[in-house]
Amino acid sequence: MQQIYLDHGATTPTRPEAIAKMQEVMSAQWGNPSSLHAWGERAAMVMERARQMVADLINAEAEHIIFTSGGTEADNLALFGIARQYCQPQHLIISSVEHSAIARPAEWLEQIGWQVTRLPVDNTGRVDPRSLVAALQPNTVLVSVIYGQNEVGAIQPIEKLAQICRDAAVWFHTDAVQAAGHMPINVQTLPVDLLSISSHKIYGPQGVGALYVRPEVRLRPLLSGGGQEGGLRSGTQPVAAIAGFGVAAQLAQQELATESLRLAGLRDRLFEQLSDIPDLIPTGSKQSDRLPHHASFCHSGINGRQIVRAMNAAGIAISSGSACSSGSLVPSATLLAMGYSQAQALGAIRLTLGRATTESDIDRTAQALRQAILQARSRDSYSQQA
Repeated sequence: MQQIYLDHGATTPTRPEAIAKMQEVMSAQWGNPSSLHAWGERAAMVMERARQMVADLINAEAEHIIFTSGGTEADNLALFGIARQYCQPQHLIISSVEHSAIARPAEWLEQIGWQVTRLPVDNTGRVDPRSLVAALQPNTVLVSVIYGQNEVGAIQPIEKLAQICRDAAVWFHTDAVQAAGHMPINVQTLPVDLLSISSHKIYGPQGVGALYVRPEVRLRPLLSGGGQEGGLRSGTQPVAAIAGFGVAAQLAQQELATESLRLAGLRDRLFEQLSDIPDLIPTGSKQSDRLPHHASFCHSGINGRQIVRAMNAAGIAISSGSACSSGSLVPSATLLAMGYSQAQALGAIRLTLGRATTESDIDRTAQALRQAILQARSRDSYSQQA
């Protein structure tokens, strides 16, 4: 049975070029980049070349890229790096549809006295910039809004939001983990101060990411130790993983224009083929404000995890918007914030396309999804009659 992977929003397969570079580094440039001898110098050169490649993906200066263990640490470093500078709790603003790597740290800050405002979103998952203007306070020190929403693919008006913060002298962070490598990002013109990226979302290895830090921003580190990464991220850097990240970033930049256009076409093909399925509702923004590789739906009559399992049995990997907590299903907080009912939010599914996705994959997926939904309806109908 042919297998189709449509969960690239969760992780992407490491591309061969990145694997080859990692093997080369592990074989010949495996030194500690902090060491002063030749082994250390070779490793440091590899790492700094990769730093430049990652910086080029968002048109940043290499010295403004801080390597982390992934997007989660980059997000945490942005929030806590700002928050830890203050002796007294201040005011933080996030959106109501943030990834848990932002939402959970915000909850923790709230527990220790910080005031946290969660900006509402419309039914497409987007923030109205006017709500940010209204939420700003004299003690607001940081705003964090996700660039491309991971569950529903909505692209936020980041430039407008960031400019509002720039004009108000408030730091602005964006989690660009889902957006980087899929749409052009230029921090020379985009007024963001902090921006998170993850390697394994752009066909690099898992376990490495980066935080862009504008030079005017001062952060307090999360880790104390040897002072690596400009003192912001202590710990010996994983040189091979960073090298693979660099290769993946460079190739993503080179392929971005053509691949994003191709994926958007496949995404639209999928939406079209599923448009006549009753009660299957597309979630998120219209195509012009949606990540090019992202399609998402909800169904009020069928649990999303049930659809995921049926698709997996058909050899197709997709994901669900619900999670399991203490044995009970928890509906997607993102969809609830967008105004969907609990039943609809429990029926959320996400399909995220990738480099290997073809038209025939889309056609087979649409057919399998249609069949999975029909079968689930039949089972539910039979259960109700019984």
